[in-house]
Amino acid sequence: MLNLPANSKRHLIIFTRYPEPGKTKTRLIPALGTVGAANLQREMTEYTIFQVQELQKAAAISVEVRFAGGDSQLMQDWLGLDLVYQSQGEGDLGSRMARSLFEAFQSGAEQVIIIGTDCPGVNAQILTTAFENLYTFDLVLGPAIDGGYYLIGLRQPIPELFVNIEWGTAQVFQKTVDIAQKINLSHVSLSPLADVDRPEDLSIWEQALAGKM
Repeated sequence: MLNLPANSKRHLIIFTRYPEPGKTKTRLIPALGTVGAANLQREMTEYTIFQVQELQKAAAISVEVRFAGGDSQLMQDWLGLDLVYQSQGEGDLGSRMARSLFEAFQSGAEQVIIIGTDCPGVNAQILTTAFENLYTFDLVLGPAIDGGYYLIGLRQPIPELFVNIEWGTAQVFQKTVDIAQKINLSHVSLSPLADVDRPEDLSIWEQALAGKM
């Protein structure tokens, strides 16, 4: 059970992986090597958390990091003691996301958003827009240019959105929209953004860093 702050009706879950060489950003290993790919995972996670902390300066939002690989101690040593850490647990991406949403709603959250750390375009403004949309819509999706999504937001657990989907394929976003329409969920899409998954995507990350500098 999560212990959310009493005033926290808006909850943000960050899905990431402990940056262990050889086990993270594997599609980038041919370009960066195992250590370089792990370092990119480390930098992109830190960048995402920086954006989230900017949002927290302006809005009452609780944040939780759901991690794969490593353990809570390694995560604390890496990202500090100010964040809540929880293992993603077993199962495919869909069952891990559905579980994290269910636990957040059980703990009293009324709006829950999940993001990954692969998309440097996710900033405080996009997250603010996503939360605001949850006052009007049942489902908020941030479509990724590769056909997946970089953000999903809900106001109640809807496990149907996470089953019978081939994660990591170009049909994930569309399949999710199809399910939403079938079960009569009102939904809205945010601006499409690019993920950094493959060697040809590295320029997106470089542009994000240049903008931050």
